[in-house]
Amino acid sequence: MTRLAHDRYCDEIAHQVGLLRSVVTSGADLSATVPTCPDWSLEQLVRHMGQALMWVELLVRTRSEVEIPEERVPGADGPAVRGDAAALDAWLGEAGERVVGTLREAGPHAKVWGWAGVPDAGFWARRMTHEITVHRADATLAAGLPYEVAPDVAADAIDEWLEIVEFVQRTMPHDAARELRGPGKSIHLHATDTGPELDAEWIVELTEDGVVWRRGHEKATVALRGPLTSVLLAFYRRLPLDSAEVEVLGERELLEFWLERATFG
Repeated sequence: MTRLAHDRYCDEIAHQVGLLRSVVTSGADLSATVPTCPDWSLEQLVRHMGQALMWVELLVRTRSEVEIPEERVPGADGPAVRGDAAALDAWLGEAGERVVGTLREAGPHAKVWGWAGVPDAGFWARRMTHEITVHRADATLAAGLPYEVAPDVAADAIDEWLEIVEFVQRTMPHDAARELRGPGKSIHLHATDTGPELDAEWIVELTEDGVVWRRGHEKATVALRGPLTSVLLAFYRRLPLDSAEVEVLGERELLEFWLERATFG
């Protein structure tokens, strides 16, 4: 599938950084465990996101042709004092401003190392858009705050996730990825709150040759239905399948099988 416009990704990163900063300054307990990332506290999640933004900014600004170790990124450790919401907010804001400015200056076609076979700055604009979109969901869940995302961004996040699963299965066929081959079954994702202009439906087929997918409405072995944001969160394992916000029709076991095995590698 085609990407969104480069400026759209840059705008969305800036928007998502602002929304994540509002979680940091909401009075939420920064030491609270993040339910969907239980190894992290809310502060650790925010620091992870800021570090990722600064890492990408350095990659793109220097047009690096190789991966840069995260420990070589200046300022990526964040504020020295833990639990300081104001300092964490300011640091995250700086990371967001820097990466957005660098991505805008580079444009989508600047050559930069990338891990998914797409060696350009456009890959990183898209990747950071969806990285922060999903991690903001983690943060809002931890803080007990509402969550929503623009339909075009949510749909593109599902596209990107499916492309990543394809890439991992093709190039890094670990056990979990290999297990997604061969069943000859299919998954239908169906957003119920969008019009035909967005085409927010997907068919994912598990074949002998690997995962294949496309946008469209077709009968499948199992269907995941609900508002687009809820479908996104369930497909990213941020919303339980038994949530009232989504409906599973058909062989639920197949969807659970997918969710357990579809990974970044």
